[in-house]
Amino acid sequence: MNENQYIEKKSLRLFANNNPDWKSLARDCVSFANARGGLIAIGIENHEEYPPAKQQIPEQLAETIRRRISELTINVGVDISVKIAPNDSEFIEIKILPNISSIASTTDGQYYIRIADQSKPVLPDELQRLFNDKPAYNWETRVVQKVTIEECSQIKLQQFIDGIKNSGRVSDFIKVKSREEILFYYLMYDGTYLTNLGILWVGKREQRARLMYAPAVQFIKYDENGNKVKKELWDDFSQNPIELIQSVCEKIPEWKEGVEISEGILGRKMIFHYNENVIRELLANALVHRPYTTRGDIFVNLFYDRVEFHNPGLLPMGVTPSNILHQSVKRNEHLSKIFLDLNLMEREGSGYDKMYEIQLSESKNPPVVEEGDDRVQVTIYKQIKNPEVISLVEKLKSWYYLSQKEIICLGIIAQHRSIIATEFSKQIQSSNDKQIKNWLGKLLGSKIILTKGKTKGTQYYINPSILRGTALEKTSLRQIEGHRLKQLIIEDINKYPCGLIEEIHNRIGEEIPIRKLRITLYSLVKTGELQTTGGKKYRKYFIDKNQG
Repeated sequence: MNENQYIEKKSLRLFANNNPDWKSLARDCVSFANARGGLIAIGIENHEEYPPAKQQIPEQLAETIRRRISELTINVGVDISVKIAPNDSEFIEIKILPNISSIASTTDGQYYIRIADQSKPVLPDELQRLFNDKPAYNWETRVVQKVTIEECSQIKLQQFIDGIKNSGRVSDFIKVKSREEILFYYLMYDGTYLTNLGILWVGKREQRARLMYAPAVQFIKYDENGNKVKKELWDDFSQNPIELIQSVCEKIPEWKEGVEISEGILGRKMIFHYNENVIRELLANALVHRPYTTRGDIFVNLFYDRVEFHNPGLLPMGVTPSNILHQSVKRNEHLSKIFLDLNLMEREGSGYDKMYEIQLSESKNPPVVEEGDDRVQVTIYKQIKNPEVISLVEKLKSWYYLSQKEIICLGIIAQHRSIIATEFSKQIQSSNDKQIKNWLGKLLGSKIILTKGKTKGTQYYINPSILRGTALEKTSLRQIEGHRLKQLIIEDINKYPCGLIEEIHNRIGEEIPIRKLRITLYSLVKTGELQTTGGKKYRKYFIDKNQG
């Protein structure tokens, strides 16, 4: 077993010495209790499957651990026992129960929550958010309405069973189960009545309408002046999640609009303003990750240059707009499981990767995620920045069999032609050198992407030999040499003295990264070739004609 959101492994050496690490154990117990529960295996090393050969647990250690956990934590329920592994060695298994109605803490007032395979501290301003999220953890499996299988929509029930049995993501072990067993497996049924999740998926309209709160979708189209020109509603609760997605995709003709671009000498290719796979993934994310204990409709707002998806509630604890590419936390894990098994969304943690890949392959901006006071907004822009980038990415994808992460990196660098390391790391939401190299993968090894400079000043750019003969071969100011940029700046300031950095940037070319321009300006000031006036925010640059 590997460490993950539900499993933590600890060496027996940490507890069988004169100074046991009780605080670390208490922290992990609290973090599991505040999430969805979990298991701590004491006596198994991090990268091992089983305990060391012939390992035996010291007498009374399990009882000592039980006592210390109770002394160091508040609102944490545990079940502790000594287990024997397949290699006949012993280890201690601690099962931590999820704390549904209250928040767990250490006795010294520290709060933690399990995110992926780590215990993260909960900051004071996040406590209310954690408390609000608590009811959402058990919403799916609660039985509120006493609806039997016979009383639900038999058509929706059969469609669900058929979908599971025809899915390539579901094992034969599940497919051979009976109707009741399949519903029980997906926690849509408790053996007597349908759970909230069951009613959401196979319930009748009136049953779904009584849920707190069943999803509703509003589509609003605005013209260039911001006036509403069209509205569509899905708020009668007659459709389950899969039907909602299908209806929103089919009923809006604007999803079929796009532009044709040339592909080779004779070919033409249609690029839709909004790729259907992106729209479906956003709708699936909105339905899966919203808190069903929070009131609010899903809004799809279409503007002349973009579409915005507004989802009620905030991102799950541990996920932010700046780490959404790398961090995955399931708010409704059983609903998520159904979506995955029915092929309605990408696998866990890869949904935004897929949207990034599609948008960047079509030479568009990646999704923009913003978190407000009570909702999350995701914006998709339709503008194609450079049609030549589409052809380049498609060609290199087929030649080198690029991975999803490599396609994302290629799309970013191709759009910019050349991008500085700090900006590139921001785009892929990582400043970890090892992770960045992993994302670039064979782009570097195959010399599709070349680099120059060092550390934060490193520049990534497309190998010029790959661009030869294409429209992208045109020289870009982004790769201008340092001495040429200095000369360009001096020439500009000679013509337009006392300019702000933004004004200089606009005049000499916005292709040049602003950071590169700023570094060069500072260098010229340091050598005395330029002088400045004004404060940091409104600093102006000029040449002292009387100098020398």
